[in-house]
Amino acid sequence: MSIEEKIKLVKEVGEEIIGEPELEGLFKSKQHPICYDGFEPSGRMHIAQGILRVGNVNKLTKAGCIFIFWVADWFGLMNNKMGGDIEKIQIVGRYFVEIWKAAGMNLSNVKFLWASEEINNNSNEYWMKVIDIARKNTVERITRCCQIMGRSEKDSLSGAQIMYPCMQCTDIFFLKADICQLGMDQRKVNVLAREYCDSINRKEKPIIVSHHMVKGLKTDKMSKSDPDSAIFMEDSEEEVVRKINSAFCPEKEAIGNPVLEYIKYFIFVGLGEFNLLRNEKYGGNMYNYL
Repeated sequence: MSIEEKIKLVKEVGEEIIGEPELEGLFKSKQHPICYDGFEPSGRMHIAQGILRVGNVNKLTKAGCIFIFWVADWFGLMNNKMGGDIEKIQIVGRYFVEIWKAAGMNLSNVKFLWASEEINNNSNEYWMKVIDIARKNTVERITRCCQIMGRSEKDSLSGAQIMYPCMQCTDIFFLKADICQLGMDQRKVNVLAREYCDSINRKEKPIIVSHHMVKGLKTDKMSKSDPDSAIFMEDSEEEVVRKINSAFCPEKEAIGNPVLEYIKYFIFVGLGEFNLLRNEKYGGNMYNYL
């Protein structure tokens, strides 16, 4: 595969790419760049975490990348997921991995690393980097990154949650990531990592490839707290039909229409085509291909 073809695959993944001109040099210097994505094991997996992530990972590994999933069990604990029960968090983490396997993720160039194990095994290296990142940033700069936890700057944050962005920024360097491949909601801490490179005069900065955040069926963002706002990977066919039939889908409005987003990011990604069967009085059947 040519470098141009590899870059094309990366661009298919990213809604926004910070450092795009650096991709050519990266692929010239490294046959297998390291991509990183982290996830907090928390509750059920919706199809954006499932199908969209499988498609993105498969494109990047096809381009020759090694993809590292950072199973952020300690981060889930810090963010009080699953009631702060680390055993439950780790069970959910294993559940997520099994879903990705079942959904068709090509695991030949994928690694799953558990934060608790890797940090314990390399504690001096990890915590020294956390401290250095914290030293070089103000509390105000760090709290601006709290969106990565699903929090607001106005929220009352615990001490652990203040540490969270410094640790997530550290993960990028700890894993030696060349590409940060997370959602648009994580871009602030990835930008923090590039700023940190400036502060230590490091020329090689992580390239930020941020994927699209798919809208919820009822709201702007899928929410696990509202089961009807998203389709989950283990939903029955009946549940899927019910949720789609009740989804926000205004007539003749394409922008911001969640049903059209589902077609673009899930059906086309998974099947490559979408066939709409409808009454002749509404224009008859439509056949669309990727």
